[in-house]
Amino acid sequence: MGSAAKWIDVYLAKSLAEKLYLFQYPVRPASMTYDDIPHLSAKIKPKQQKVELEMAIDTLNPNYCRSKGEQIALNVDGACADESSTYSSKLMDKQTFCSSQSTSNTARYAAALYRQGELHLTPLHGILQLRPSFSYLDKADAKHREREAANEAGDSSQDEAEEDVKQITVRFSRPESEQARQRRVQSYEFLQKKHAEEPWVHLHYYGLRDSRSEHERQYLLCQGSSGVENTELVKSPSEYLMMLMPPSPEEEKDKPVAPSNVLSMAQLRTLPLADQIKILMKNVKVMPFANLMSLLGPSIDSVAVLRGIQKVAMLVQGNWVVKSDILYPKDSSSPHSGVPAEVLCRGRDFVMWKFTQSRWVVRKEVAAVTKLCTEDVKDFLEHMAVVRINKGWEFILPYDGEFIKKHPDVVQRQHMLWSGIQAKLEKVYNLVKETLPKKPDGQSGPAGLVSGDQRVQVARSKAQQNHALLERELQRRKEQVRASMVLPSVRIKEEPMSEEGEEEEEQEADEDEESMDTSLGGALHNRLANGLPGGRVAGGDSFNGHPPPGCASTPVARELRAFVEATFQRQFVLTLSELKRLFNLHLASLPPGHTLFSGISDRMLQDTVLSAGCKQILVPFPPQTAASPDEQKVFALWESGDMSDQHRQVLLEIFSKNYRVRRNLIQSRLTQECGEDLSKQEVDKVLKVHSLWGMRPGATACSSLAQVEADSVGKSSRRV
Repeated sequence: MGSAAKWIDVYLAKSLAEKLYLFQYPVRPASMTYDDIPHLSAKIKPKQQKVELEMAIDTLNPNYCRSKGEQIALNVDGACADESSTYSSKLMDKQTFCSSQSTSNTARYAAALYRQGELHLTPLHGILQLRPSFSYLDKADAKHREREAANEAGDSSQDEAEEDVKQITVRFSRPESEQARQRRVQSYEFLQKKHAEEPWVHLHYYGLRDSRSEHERQYLLCQGSSGVENTELVKSPSEYLMMLMPPSPEEEKDKPVAPSNVLSMAQLRTLPLADQIKILMKNVKVMPFANLMSLLGPSIDSVAVLRGIQKVAMLVQGNWVVKSDILYPKDSSSPHSGVPAEVLCRGRDFVMWKFTQSRWVVRKEVAAVTKLCTEDVKDFLEHMAVVRINKGWEFILPYDGEFIKKHPDVVQRQHMLWSGIQAKLEKVYNLVKETLPKKPDGQSGPAGLVSGDQRVQVARSKAQQNHALLERELQRRKEQVRASMVLPSVRIKEEPMSEEGEEEEEQEADEDEESMDTSLGGALHNRLANGLPGGRVAGGDSFNGHPPPGCASTPVARELRAFVEATFQRQFVLTLSELKRLFNLHLASLPPGHTLFSGISDRMLQDTVLSAGCKQILVPFPPQTAASPDEQKVFALWESGDMSDQHRQVLLEIFSKNYRVRRNLIQSRLTQECGEDLSKQEVDKVLKVHSLWGMRPGATACSSLAQVEADSVGKSSRRV
């Protein structure tokens, strides 16, 4: 390769990048410019990049036909001239140039200025071609038609005969539908009207040799000539080579052209794993996990696929169904009814939820609840079901029990997600819990869809049946523990347990039976989770996530304590119900196989809260309150190490004695205890920061002007 003849520094100037236009005059040669011709006016529509220039015509030129100019002015303006006349001198002494875009993509074009061995480039904002406008001829035709119409009206007015009365028909237009509105918006007339509505911006023209023009041309030079500020021109060798030698168009034409919605498996496997899963689920709609793994290839990790599939699909009867927001993006609408995507997603989620309850769905019932048209509901059902004559729509794939047994942690997370979706559907569609469909006894469904109440009922009945057996087993294990702990030289006197002690122990065991709903549904078939009282496990074995004393250093306890501390650092006051809800959301965000999926009881959660520096606030609820027992258990962070600890402790002491407190009493108490004269705004800020002024759902407290009573999660009433 030969040596370079000369090195030239290239700079990118941006001062005029959004204002620089290139004007082209295709009807005149380059030797005949308009530089020396007076420009009378100029105006622009910036959004459309439309420019109009008015230039003077040399009427003294020997090539100018004066009689023709006078005739054109007469035809355009008429005999009497006024302010609205196009040609005020009664002579065609100017012409108008109107622009049109030469190209819509100006990213590859720039204006270059070479000075002192440096090349300065400024990107072009637009390239416009200006041609003479003959709109004055249209104005002359309009004047001619007006004169003819006036002459005809004058002739008809001389006729004394009276015109006959004509009957007219008045019609009222119907309300415009969504489809009609979209067609009208996309029509040519509507676009022309929108273009005409944009106002003109009048400009002042400066000639080529004007001092102002010379000043503006200085902006074509890069203001900072150091190479540090021109990083836009720094390219890697491969990128620079691609810019110098782009691929030839012939190579691109040789590639087979496939439809836009078709992607070969070879092209699919070049994409990231998340995109592969999304494309497959968007096209197939419903797929078992085993089929998805076979399509992705044997080298793909199943754990990574499980993480990716949960982002784009939901578990229904052991199979994966693509999420509604994947099929109906945010700004889309129904092709049948024009309904927005949000309503379509809600209706399709209702259909998916119905299939988690039963294998059969009736289209008319879905349409009656969702209030959607028949075509939209049919589209939902065709994605995931097949129609059976005289029966309804059946889920398209059989129940995949193998996946349910193999991945119980994924099933539990999906169950929690479906519980949240069900709560939203009940609120939107006003579904009554008593009328919700129940799963038939003979149907085998996903284990993750068993509700917490059902688990507790089954566990209690099973515990009552096996009570005698459990008592004997408990006694035997206690004897073994005692025997292993007795020293050789020490004898322990055995005394019979009183009936009182047995009743207390049974009462404690019954309290432990109701644990938080975080255990797997599949455990109903494996010694019935919650069937064994948590307080009666012999030998100190951990059951249902409730560790025996002295096991606070286990991984489960450490993870749970970290969650509790992080939660109370964000929200200083929480009820047990709200804390359980936040814990379920935390579980849903954890990866499969996490230690917290072993199950956490209510007692373990409360003990962890108390051990993390929190205290239980015994709020005196009124007898008529509708709050549940979990909502009446209020916990608060006592010390966080900041300046607000003293304010928070005073507030918590106040609400531990009173259910309703006036704000002025709170203000006086804070001033008395803290020694600070707090204003009304400062008291409001303290109440708001510590969640006592307008509490979150699940908490109950009152202040002077704001009262919040949380009857249940999602049923909080707020009034000011």
